[in-house]
Amino acid sequence: MSEPITLGEETLSERPLTGEAAAREAGRWRRRGFKADNSDLSLHSPIRASLLILSYLGLTLLLIPAQMILLRLRSPWAERLPMLYHSVVCWLFGLEIVVRGRPETARPTLFVGNHTSYIDIEVLSSLIPVSFIAKAEVARWPLFGTLARLQRTVFVDRRKQSTGDQRNEIARRLAAGDNLILFPEGTSDDGNRTLPFYSALLSVAEPRLPDGSPVPVQPVSIGYSELNGFPIGRSLRPLLAWYGDMELAPHLWCFAGLGRVKIVVEFHQTVTIDQFASRKALTEYCREAIAQGLAVAISGRWHDPAENGLDGPWPEATAREVKRLTQASGNPA
Repeated sequence: MSEPITLGEETLSERPLTGEAAAREAGRWRRRGFKADNSDLSLHSPIRASLLILSYLGLTLLLIPAQMILLRLRSPWAERLPMLYHSVVCWLFGLEIVVRGRPETARPTLFVGNHTSYIDIEVLSSLIPVSFIAKAEVARWPLFGTLARLQRTVFVDRRKQSTGDQRNEIARRLAAGDNLILFPEGTSDDGNRTLPFYSALLSVAEPRLPDGSPVPVQPVSIGYSELNGFPIGRSLRPLLAWYGDMELAPHLWCFAGLGRVKIVVEFHQTVTIDQFASRKALTEYCREAIAQGLAVAISGRWHDPAENGLDGPWPEATAREVKRLTQASGNPA
């Protein structure tokens, strides 16, 4: 079950499009010139799901000991191997990643993103060398808790008495040059819109780095756009979004049997807290940028050339180009 980091927030939901509303949505896609591969529209294949999950488990169990050794040796490959692993996992499950914008290459960077599913972890980890800030419960999850620890996740305890120590640990990691990803919604959303951001979670951007400079903060949005060449509407997005009271195992089984999924990731303008009057203003900027990027991704407007170029001269690229850019800037890839 997906639980929020901070209590008191209800996950919002929208009713699926049906009847005339669904027809109007399909018509908008046709008018944009969208062409789907209708030879491969499959909502679930048990055979595909079985083969993929077995392959995933085999790959994961093979690489866990290797990552343990690399971490113990403090090898640079302890950061590179997770990127390679997640890239293979994305390929294995048919995740086709479209990247818009330019990922920040300065280290450290605090990436701030919306959170729709456990799939986000695979996608973002395949693009940038990063560790996550996650709720403490994740550390106790079978297998996934082990994977989180091996990627040096910072686990956040909801108890107030732990807040100071956790903030100090995040500040220490940033001071050491580690990139971190924070999901300030505090829980996972339904993939159709972003939830309110908790400005308190952005307090990790307030401490200065050892050289006195502020922490770079880059919003990054992730949206699930197409399934087997067809646009994903509200009624199908729960097949990918994992939120509310959904159980992990059944959802993973369903996702594994779906097919090819196109995911749009957009890296927005990098800022620092010094550019804003308050932490709340920084939080609002991040939420607005991410909400805009999500809307572009799930509406299919990323196909439209007029929507490109929002954040500089590199509006759209493949995941491979992102990694090449990162490598050219001296970061592991």
